[in-house]
Amino acid sequence: MDRFDSLHLFVRIVELGSFTRAAAELDLPRATATHAIKQLEARLGSRLLERTTRQVRPTDDGQRFYERCVHLLAELEEAEGALRHVAAQPRGRVRVEMHGSHAVQVVLPRLHDFHARYPDIELVIGSGDRLVDLVREGVDCALRSGSLRDSSLVARRVGTVHEVVCASPAYLAAHGTPTHPGQLSQHRAVGFFAANHDIDYPFAFLVEGKEQRFDLGGWLKVNETRNYVAAAVHGLGLIQIPRIGVVDELASGTLVQVLADWPAPPIPVHLLLPSRRPPPRVRAFVDWVRQVYADTLGEPA
Repeated sequence: MDRFDSLHLFVRIVELGSFTRAAAELDLPRATATHAIKQLEARLGSRLLERTTRQVRPTDDGQRFYERCVHLLAELEEAEGALRHVAAQPRGRVRVEMHGSHAVQVVLPRLHDFHARYPDIELVIGSGDRLVDLVREGVDCALRSGSLRDSSLVARRVGTVHEVVCASPAYLAAHGTPTHPGQLSQHRAVGFFAANHDIDYPFAFLVEGKEQRFDLGGWLKVNETRNYVAAAVHGLGLIQIPRIGVVDELASGTLVQVLADWPAPPIPVHLLLPSRRPPPRVRAFVDWVRQVYADTLGEPA
């Protein structure tokens, strides 16, 4: 949490007399709010709040600091108001990272609409399967699927994708079509591993409401989605992949879905940001792409 957010949180705790109510108002976990105030107090070298079982009150130092914060935040609000015309027509460069299938199937086909709305914004879109360091690499936002590892980033959920298991007609003709996950031991898979850490990804299914994982044999592993799909198209094994990554292959018949009666656990998709208060040009893209995913995946933005 940056300093501005910490000050805003502190002010609301004082005004509401409660960590819980302030955290709920600012859409923060209670533990995050507690940690942020501890960090603020440590940085200032002074105890700001007295905590009891019933309420939270400022100390003498805390009351003086609260009054300064209210004045400071009011001035900042005034300064932001003077620049609202910038927010109305944002300009500048926005650097975005996303997996290739999200770019190709969801974002790129609709970018004409974004450019028509914001002609002064230049987009720089990087695609790949590695996890980028947003702060160190100067990335404004990133679209990521799956569980989140970096708790320091601000996450906005944009939807859910669903995986399918598929293979080429040639593979199925040679090895048969599995009808139950328990039969996967008789098959081979194209393996997938993360480029920047040594983690393999087994197939996963919901069996009687519980997630079960299956490790398949195989002689090939790749770390890039396009190679993963291409390997399956060429009959090298089964793959499990979000449907949006193989829409064209399933439509053309170069890949065939199997085990359709055994769904995989849904995968959340998040938009990650380094800060809760992105500049107007980034906020414009964030709001636009959240609506795009809502329209595409059928979930509220």
